[in-house]
Amino acid sequence: MSPRRTDAGGRIDRLRTIRFTFDGAPYTGHAGDTLASALLANGVTLFGRSFKYHRPRGVLTSGVEEPNALVTVLRGEVREPN
Repeated sequence: MSPRRTDAGGRIDRLRTIRFTFDGAPYTGHAGDTLASALLANGVTLFGRSFKYHRPRGVLTSGVEEPNALVTVLRGEVREPN
């Protein structure tokens, strides 16, 4: 259990572990996690950098309006762009 994750509550199924990679590094999450919640639970706080000045970017919101949510999702050979 991660010290950054609560032991109970929410909609996360803590019995189902999911493995994924982010920026080439392997991580684990749980069914019901968002990408942001799984990364934060793994201690990842740097999600990207600004285009112009390359400043660090992290999570600002908890919904679809997240301005720093530019990721590309791969599932096998299928690529879903941001």
